[in-house]
Order: sequence, then C-alpha cells, then structure tokens
Amino acid sequence: MRFVIQRVSESQVKVNGETLGKIGKGFMVLIGVSDSDTREIADKMVKKMIGLRIFEDEQGKTNLSLDAVNGGLLLISQFTLYANCKKGNRPGFAEAGAPDMALEMYEYIVGKCKEQVKIVEQGRFGADMKVELVNDGPFTILLDSENL
Repeated sequence: MRFVIQRVSESQVKVNGETLGKIGKGFMVLIGVSDSDTREIADKMVKKMIGLRIFEDEQGKTNLSLDAVNGGLLLISQFTLYANCKKGNRPGFAEAGAPDMALEMYEYIVGKCKEQVKIVEQGRFGADMKVELVNDGPFTILLDSENL
C-alpha cells in the first residue's frame, strides 16, 4: 500500500465540475492499493499517517500532528502509484490491486479515518477526478507499507 501525503493549506476534488470533497489545512492523500494489501496493513498505514507530526509549532518546528491543528483529510484513490516503468515508455499497472479489492480497501481506509479525524473528504473511486491543492511547504511524504 502506498500513500502520497501532501500537507496542504487547502485542497479539493471535482468530478464533472462537481466538488465532491474540499478541505482547508490538512493532508491531501493519494492512496494506492496492491493485491497483497490487507486490512491489517491499512490499519498500520492509517495510524502512521494520522500520527505524522509535520505541522509547524510556535517555534517553526514540524512537531504537530493533524489532530493538534484540527486538520482535515482529502483521500483520493490512485492506482497509478503502482505504475511499473521498467520496460519501455508505457507504464504497466499489473502490481495495482484488482478494482473490486482496491475499492473495498479504499472504503475501509476512508472508514478508519472517519473514526479518528473530524473532517474526512474523498474523491470517487475510478472516476476521472480533477484535484486541486495548495501544497504547504511544499511538504510531501511517500508512505509505503513495504517500509513500515
């Protein structure tokens, strides 16, 4: 499982011009799922993401968590995080989770986040989404379950 976590001052996602999710300060997270991912892996990833202390405190040090700044989450499914670019110039996506399984994992992740974070917005799985964000920093972290 892979999360690309971007600390944002604002972010939104639209489908066909309709805003589905919008947050102010928080994390815009791209979520990639592989066929080998489980709920246990998702639990570890969500715990790590929510606990990240990457917001600045009064001294300007990255010492505050999402909860400490009343931040929100915008969660976007993104199978292309499992693109394989080793051969040729056209990426392969065989390592990405099958759509039914990936949707189930994405919905599970959204549900777990909603249990712990006040503001959780999301995109639409499998849709052509337009994502806007103001990356604060910029500050971007790749969280990969292979490294947990």
